[in-house]
Amino acid sequence: MNWAVAIKGACLAAMLALVGGSLIPSARAEDVTLTVWSHEADEPAKVAFRDQVASDLEKQHPGLHIKITWFEKNGLYTALRTALPAGRGPDVFYLEPDQLHQYVTAGYLLPLDDLVNWNQIYPWARAVWQENGKSWGIPQEVNDNVIYYNKDWAKKLGVVLPVGGQLSQSAFVDLVKKARAAGMVPIAQGVGDRPYPGAYIIGEALLHKLGKEDYAKLWTGKLSFSDPRVVEVLTWVKQLVDAGAYPKDFMTIKLGESFYYFYSKPGALMLPMGSFYSGRAFAPPDKGGQPADFPLGIMQYPAMDGGACNNCQTAGIGSSFVINAATKHPKEAAEFLDAMSTPASGAIWIGKVYEPGAMKTDITQFGGPHGAYLSELMESQKNVDPFIGMPLDLMTDGGCKDAFGQVLNSAFPGGLLSVDKAVQMMNAACYQH
Repeated sequence: MNWAVAIKGACLAAMLALVGGSLIPSARAEDVTLTVWSHEADEPAKVAFRDQVASDLEKQHPGLHIKITWFEKNGLYTALRTALPAGRGPDVFYLEPDQLHQYVTAGYLLPLDDLVNWNQIYPWARAVWQENGKSWGIPQEVNDNVIYYNKDWAKKLGVVLPVGGQLSQSAFVDLVKKARAAGMVPIAQGVGDRPYPGAYIIGEALLHKLGKEDYAKLWTGKLSFSDPRVVEVLTWVKQLVDAGAYPKDFMTIKLGESFYYFYSKPGALMLPMGSFYSGRAFAPPDKGGQPADFPLGIMQYPAMDGGACNNCQTAGIGSSFVINAATKHPKEAAEFLDAMSTPASGAIWIGKVYEPGAMKTDITQFGGPHGAYLSELMESQKNVDPFIGMPLDLMTDGGCKDAFGQVLNSAFPGGLLSVDKAVQMMNAACYQH
């Protein structure tokens, strides 16, 4: 997504009105404790961002107390599955769009259309959280799918990226083979605790080959995985797998471990990932972040031969927050969501977390210790045609989601399935004949 252009559209008058309004504390008749459950416990910049928003809001509103409990994602979702069916749980909690249909169907979420200030959020980001004509979540994080790579290792292999940073599909296979021949792990990736990282390359290759319309049809059951274009992409991915693209312990490496694997030990040439990379990688090195002098580069996913949209790129909505339908404090919950979404908060998010956001802001210059990285990321998006939504966001059928996680995310890139078997299993679970 062309963030350098998009973020120029923020409304300064709205920002001033919001900031001005926040200077007057509003007294409360009684104390209110707002409970929040959030993922990303191991990402210091995001913890600091949300803690600061909570602290500022408490100062503005005497009597309001915000208690944030931090989790990792699997622990959070387990706790929610226990609490919400019993009518308990926090007032506000972290959620991602791939869970939208499930949580709305179960009646766990409060509609936000008339509760929050949507003028602070980009409309295309809000649309990801809409179902049944209502809006259910406030998006915060936007993840542009790119391939991070080690510039020094690429130089050792004699690889020079073309203008735009996109290799052809054959050149990408050659790069994987060169890396293996040089004793390098080509791609740091693992699926030990997530249902999607192993399908980054598959997904972007399918988007490039099919174009936006047919790509969406594939994940919503309207296009067969037996389509020759899909088979061609999977056959190409099988070449990568057979060439040793992924680590031998691909099945057990967790998401956070794949970051460290890439930039520290044992090291890898590439890491396909969303731009939430910065949340873990830019932690202090003594807390697992990348070395200060790591030669980080950004490339696009390879162009497919005869691709319908080789400049397409997924921009997925990540970190988002929703309000528990059982909350007794909907007004205070909405105030917290609004406070995280102001233009001023958006500027802090971009400047401290180093990620694109769904909050409108007019920041176009990037400073700080990782400002050069953010400038390079924004530059890489200039000619991109964004597709909003990850594959899991588009699927509403639970069986199809499960098949995606087991087949395209895990077993197929893990070298356990042939192309024909992968096609057969995906069609059985997803294709609506």
